[in-house]
Amino acid sequence: MASDGFTTCLWFDGRAEEAAHFYVSVFKNSALGEVARYPEGAPQPAGGVMTVEFTANGQRFLGLNGGPQFTFNEAVSFMIFCENQEEIDHYWTKLTADGGEPGPCGWLKDRFGVSWQVVPERLQEMITDPDPAKAARVTQAFMAMSKFDLAALDKAYAGE
Repeated sequence: MASDGFTTCLWFDGRAEEAAHFYVSVFKNSALGEVARYPEGAPQPAGGVMTVEFTANGQRFLGLNGGPQFTFNEAVSFMIFCENQEEIDHYWTKLTADGGEPGPCGWLKDRFGVSWQVVPERLQEMITDPDPAKAARVTQAFMAMSKFDLAALDKAYAGE
């Protein structure tokens, strides 16, 4: 078994390099890596980007320009745990820009169709509180939200 973690491969239709640049611009602790190009005789045009390696928020990715056969869907999403409303707003704004789509309960799709969950770090603690009334109030509050409103969640948790 690999001892240094996983690399997530994301399949794009000709936009892998654009996506890599975008994700590196959104997240701290990010960098572009090697770009491999399709050779003569490959299923894509020779010289076009085949793969691009990048790191986003310390996680390794490989963007693959594989064609239109496969697309992203909500069955796989990346969760971003945010410390405060400023972080929630930052990621929400960046990831929904230029064609991204807000969704329910902290979910969104970016302009490439990749699904993300922009979530307060303490949400799990709130919804698993031993006091079922607190957990229910928070759950009811967030189920009505698109982008999370941390102040509203805190009020629901406190019973205000």
